[in-house]
This record gives sequence, structure tokens and C-alpha cells, in this order.
Amino acid sequence: MRKITQDVLGGPSVLRVVEAEVPAPGPTEILVETRAIGVNAVDWKTRTSGGSLGSPPFTVGWEVAGIVAATGVGVTRFAVGDEVFGMPWFPQEAAAYAEFVTGPARHFTGKPPNLTFEEAGGLGLAGLTALQVLVETAAVLPGQRVLVPAAAGGVGHLAVQIAKMRGAYVIGTASAGKHDLVRSLGADLMLDHHTEDYSGLQDIDIAIATVPGQIAELAATLRPEGLIVALNSEDAQDVVDVEGVLLLVEPDRAGLDVLAAHALEEELRVLVDQVFPLAEAARAHEVGEAGHTTGKLILRP
Repeated sequence: MRKITQDVLGGPSVLRVVEAEVPAPGPTEILVETRAIGVNAVDWKTRTSGGSLGSPPFTVGWEVAGIVAATGVGVTRFAVGDEVFGMPWFPQEAAAYAEFVTGPARHFTGKPPNLTFEEAGGLGLAGLTALQVLVETAAVLPGQRVLVPAAAGGVGHLAVQIAKMRGAYVIGTASAGKHDLVRSLGADLMLDHHTEDYSGLQDIDIAIATVPGQIAELAATLRPEGLIVALNSEDAQDVVDVEGVLLLVEPDRAGLDVLAAHALEEELRVLVDQVFPLAEAARAHEVGEAGHTTGKLILRP
């Protein structure tokens, strides 16, 4: 099979295509022939810093959709031929930038038939992040005010929809040209991040720090007892200083089932911005790091 690997830390150019043996699934694991691989900020951050993977060589990527090609001993949840999506192993190495990936069967769920592989391939990590922020960590309630910076981004556009499903009043930020799109996903109020700041906002119940370096500004919008949930390790100390929390998304079969159910009922849309061949992973990282993506970037093996 082909996979993307890197031997050193650095810019997108360190990513290269290599030939490798197809991995075999261990007990309770499945082998998935990948049809779509989500590209996320954690991928390029790991590429440059090593993150939880340490020193190269390694293969980044944790968000996949595909077809079960083999099952390990003890797997009862899936059979060969099933269409699945998920977020295996995070934050350990999943090596998802590859034509085949193994992972625990319960790090996956069935792909809703109304989603393309590209849509499902962008839902696992980003969707679980939004779900774990809003439902499990912040427990958002009807009528609460939720602030979502970068509301058109990979996590942001899903967070807008999940917050709205919970009955929240949703405020998002994006460039002006994306406002109508994010409103169509459920945002009640949009700010242009090029021309507006948070100074006019108040009484925010939950602010999601999707963009690093904004903790102080977000804290100034909170009502008493309001909560900031940060998604970037760069904000770890700042979020503690304002009594917020730092969330690291976790694999969760039950959460994937919830996302799949919402998608099946067409209550949750996954926006796909661009699809790149697997061999163009470096180009996908360049586009992602530029910060103008609407929805998800996807690699197609």
C-alpha cells in the first residue's frame, strides 16, 4: 500500500509517499481500506512539533472513512464489506494518511448511507470534538449563548449545528463572504473577524477557543460562571488563568453513533471544501495552514 510519512519535523515538504506493508488487524481491531481521510489542524501541528507522536519517522492522520477489509479476533460489531468512519487511536499514532488503516472496532461506527465517503471522512475527529465540547463538557442548554470563532472551519461549522440542535443562541465569526452559509447551518448572529472584535459581546455562556491566542478576549465576553473550552495546547496556561478548560478529543463509539444518527436524519451537514489525492498531502497542509478553509479538507487514496 501507499502511505504518507515523514523522517524529520518541518514544513509540508517533509511529507512523502512511501510503499509499506498492509497492516494486519489485531484482536478486537478492524482493517479499513480508506476511501477518505480528514485533514485537521492537529495533523500539521504534529508534523512540525512531533506532538504526542514524539520524533519521526511517523505518519499523521486520525480521521477516516472506508470499507472494512478484514476483522481481528473477537470483533462482532463489523463484517468485511461494511462502510465505516471514525477516529482511531487518537492521540496515539493511527497512521491514517494511508490506503489501509487498523484500529479498535469501537473507534468506528457505520457510515450513514446518505453521506459520501468524503463527508464521512471529515466527521470523526471534528464532529467528536464539537460534541465533546458542547454536550459532554459544557452541557449547553436551550437559550444559552454560545460563541464559535472560525465558525466556517472544520470544527466550527459542526459546533454551530450541534449548539443549535441543543437550542442555543449561536454567535459565530467568519469572513463576510461566509456569513450566509454559516447562518444556513444555524448561526443566529455573525461577526466579520476582519473588521469586528468581541468588544460588543457580553453574557456569553460558552465560548469555544477554536483559534489559539484568543483566551483573554473570549473571557471578556463571558457572563459570571460562563465557560471557555480551549482546543489548542498553546492556550493551556491562559485557559487555566481564566478558569476555563482545555479539551483533548477522545475516541468514543457512542459519540460517533450520535453523529451518525444526526447525519442520517439530515440534521448535521459536513461541508467539504477541497479533496486532494493522497500523494498531495503536502498541498492539503499548505491550504489548511493558510486558514481560509470552509468545512473540511479531505485526502482521497
